[in-house]
Formats: sequence, C-alpha cells, structure tokens
Amino acid sequence: MSKRGDTMAKSQSSFELLITMTFGLAILLPVVVIAFLQLSNSNTSLSSAEAQAASGKLTNVAALVGTEGPPAKQLVQINMPPGVQYIFIGTSQDGVGHEITFVIRSPTGPSYITSYSPVNVSGNVGGEVNPGTYLFNVSAQSSCPNNPQLPCVYISPVI
Repeated sequence: MSKRGDTMAKSQSSFELLITMTFGLAILLPVVVIAFLQLSNSNTSLSSAEAQAASGKLTNVAALVGTEGPPAKQLVQINMPPGVQYIFIGTSQDGVGHEITFVIRSPTGPSYITSYSPVNVSGNVGGEVNPGTYLFNVSAQSSCPNNPQLPCVYISPVI
C-alpha cells in the first residue's frame, strides 16, 4: 500500500469515531439534563414532605396544649428541611387563626404546606428559616399577645 492509502484509512476511521462520539453525546446530553431536572423535583418533594411532618407536629402539640388550657406549655423539637422560606402561624389579619403554614421555595414558585389546628394558634417565628433543628415553645395563653380578646396557643422559637 502507498503512504497515501494509509493516511486515508486512518483519517476515515478517525472521522467515523468522531461521528460515533457525536451521536453518543447527542443522546447522552438530554438524558443528563432530564436526570438533573428529576433530581431537583425530588428535592422539592422531599422538602415538602418534611415540612408537612414539621407542620403536623406543631399542630398536634398545639392541640394538646390548647385542650389542657393555661398555663400548659411544652417544648417541641422540629427539623426544618431545606427550602423553607417562611412559617406563618395564625392568620395575617390579626395574627390569630387555625393555620400553621410553611412556605417552601421550589423551581416553579412558592409552595404552601398548611396544617389546621382545632385551637386558635398564634406565633412569631421570624423571617427566613435556615435548615436545621429548632426548639419551639408552645404555650396556652388566656389572652393572646397578638389579640388580647382571644385565648390561643402561642408558638415561638426558643433562642
């Protein structure tokens, strides 16, 4: 064989390898993107499930303390999942209500996880919530700090 024939055969096999790798990457790239999107969605779902458990735990303790009446109180340990932006206890009008709401950050916008309490609840949790373990003081009040005309269960973090 001539030198030119060897060079043509080598360049042809290199070109075929390049085409094969291009097709492989064209198939692999969408699979990787889809995997990352699924991972992001599963993290949001996991945060929502953990927030539902934390909200339910606070609601159950508030119901227990509320049925006992003042001066009953209890400390409760809550694990905050990542992605929790805010926690609203009660309502936004006068601060006393029957809801404990966790606002979760997600790729599609905020998600709201709400638990309903049979007793009036109110509280001050503060602004942005970092992931981790928190200790909350849940106490029955004959007159709520946010609305003195109503009895409630007041929930506040232990600092």
